[in-house]
Amino acid sequence: MTLDLDFVRSRFPAFAEPSLQGQAFFENAGGSYTCQPVIDRLTRFYHSRKVQPYAPYEASQAAGAEMDEARARLAAILGVEGDEVSFGPSTTQNTYVLAQAFRQWMQPGEAIIVTNQDHEANTGPWRRLAESGIEVREWQIDPETGHLDPADLANLLDAKVRLVCFPHCSNVVGAVNPVVEITAMAHAAGAFVCVDGVSYAPHGLPDVGMLGPDIYLFSAYKTYGPHQGVMVIRRALGMQLPNQGHYFNADVLYKRFTPAGPDHAQVAACAGMADYLDELADHHGLTGTAAQRASGVHDLMRAHEVVLLQPLLDYLGAKNSVRLLGPTRAEMRAPTVAVALDRAVEPVAAALAGHGIMAGGGNFYAVRALVAQGIDPVQGVLRLSFVHYTSPEEVQRLMTALDMVL
Repeated sequence: MTLDLDFVRSRFPAFAEPSLQGQAFFENAGGSYTCQPVIDRLTRFYHSRKVQPYAPYEASQAAGAEMDEARARLAAILGVEGDEVSFGPSTTQNTYVLAQAFRQWMQPGEAIIVTNQDHEANTGPWRRLAESGIEVREWQIDPETGHLDPADLANLLDAKVRLVCFPHCSNVVGAVNPVVEITAMAHAAGAFVCVDGVSYAPHGLPDVGMLGPDIYLFSAYKTYGPHQGVMVIRRALGMQLPNQGHYFNADVLYKRFTPAGPDHAQVAACAGMADYLDELADHHGLTGTAAQRASGVHDLMRAHEVVLLQPLLDYLGAKNSVRLLGPTRAEMRAPTVAVALDRAVEPVAAALAGHGIMAGGGNFYAVRALVAQGIDPVQGVLRLSFVHYTSPEEVQRLMTALDMVL
């Protein structure tokens, strides 16, 4: 079975938008196009349900029900319990709130492990715990490959470590880290696990319950939805950590780490992400539980991306004027491709725009990862990122444009 690309693209209004015609979108790692079901739900909420939810009148009941639906359906897709999914304004903000809870919970002298492969959102807040006497240990990448070696993690783990934080995949290296293996190692040492899934989830929502981490974070605006951060916190950890919300909500897990009131309309619109995955599952004849159907969709997305990605990796790998970061085999990485150039990257990105290629240049908040690989973060990298709705023709247009620009 292969992904029906025509059907996929028909569910994204951006591909019919006149102002976007003739342009190919290769900055999906910064935020994806929004699917039609999300737009429909957001529009409906603002038209007929933009009231305080959970009151006894009809519009309010409909608003609350749709917010509950989003949480329940995403939880089923992610393989966790309904109250283990919560929403916040962004993954950066969600991580910051979680770090404050750990700051209160941990004792001076205890340790956490972070990596230098991360986007700053999943490393900066945790590193700040050093201000409270918590030891911060860095799991470092290989400076040549950008790879995180689990054997190096083993050397950092001991009885003092309470939390291990790492990305499912990096937003500049692209390598997919073995979450199950790493989580098992951390749990065996008595530590909890926090996985930043922001750069992986756009390529198929994972079965978090099967992967096993205690915290899994991703951004809805990069998974075809509204601008919200989605976080899974497993109950065994979430009820131990100090409550960060209103004291009278302390017994409700999904309210414990959202100190501000959620954006009702955007939370409700997140159910449209589940609608879209269901549409793909139905169209391709996938059956089973919500998690099984989502897993099938994930595999379809990844298979399509791998086919498109390998020619791009081969093309870039053959160019002496660029340094390709991360794995050269498509099946080992996400289609988030960063290259260091022998010149400033932002003018190159601007030149690509003149050829109808939407891409970006910079450090992408992965300063530590770039420095570790010997790349000047001021110059940064050119990043070319795509997802399952990208077509083979668009990848070919990208390579043709790169030929002209480079």
